[in-house]
Amino acid sequence: MKAYVFPGQGAQHPGMGKDLYDQFEGAKALFEEANDILGFNITQLMFDGTEEDLRQTRVTQPAIFLHSVILASTIEDFKPEMVAGHSLGEFSSLVANKALSFGNGLRLVAQRAQAMQKACEAEPSTMAAIIGMEDGIVEEVCREIDDIVVPANYNSPGQIVISGSIPGIDEAVTKLSGMGAKRAIKLSVGGAFHSPLMEPARQELEAAIVTTAVEEPICPVYQNVTAEPSSDPEIIRENLLIQLTAPVRWTQTVKNMLRDGASSFTEIGPGKVLQGLIKKVDRAILTESA
Repeated sequence: MKAYVFPGQGAQHPGMGKDLYDQFEGAKALFEEANDILGFNITQLMFDGTEEDLRQTRVTQPAIFLHSVILASTIEDFKPEMVAGHSLGEFSSLVANKALSFGNGLRLVAQRAQAMQKACEAEPSTMAAIIGMEDGIVEEVCREIDDIVVPANYNSPGQIVISGSIPGIDEAVTKLSGMGAKRAIKLSVGGAFHSPLMEPARQELEAAIVTTAVEEPICPVYQNVTAEPSSDPEIIRENLLIQLTAPVRWTQTVKNMLRDGASSFTEIGPGKVLQGLIKKVDRAILTESA
């Protein structure tokens, strides 16, 4: 059984999507529709913008979403049997999987990006990657710190990203480095994604998600919040909202997809970030780019 996975923020790169625009008339039409929906020329930023241009959350998230969704639309006879997306990638997976329409998915992603950027600007915060440390130890250190610090992304065995206030993350990095982490490094990100500090963004997005039509998907989607499959539109809707302040359980998601019969993983979107993480779960897993 082939699993399809969709990347999140961090997979962007200058020139992304230009080949699709040039090669496929259907892709070109979707890119032009996206410009109209967003009210700015995102294709120009994707095709000709700099890394700095693409690093803005309001640009990054819709850009990656568009690349992934439009790439999926070019796959002949695309009939997924199981899908998952990392953070933002969950929205891409739901559009490719027919649970969300292209327009509604893009509008939600744009609103999500703007709400997250606003939350980041209101209260400076950050994230850090912790490599070579058991999950339980990282979790315990986070609990011991007085400032807000929480696990945000369980990316692969021995790799967790933590999220929180700047003083809290600084303290956690120092402690975990001293306890033997192979690497404990702050990331160049806009803020503390997947943490309680995103609560203002969650509240802002709630009305939009509640009023957006969600259909039963073609196949189950393994959602970040639970790492379990769902085809129930109401559960999908609820987990999309919780996702903003809850951790991405990617390691468990991959394990659960394997448990349920996944024989290979195809990454749909820019880069190969997810393939690398999946290989760290089990090097024997077959992975490829779409």
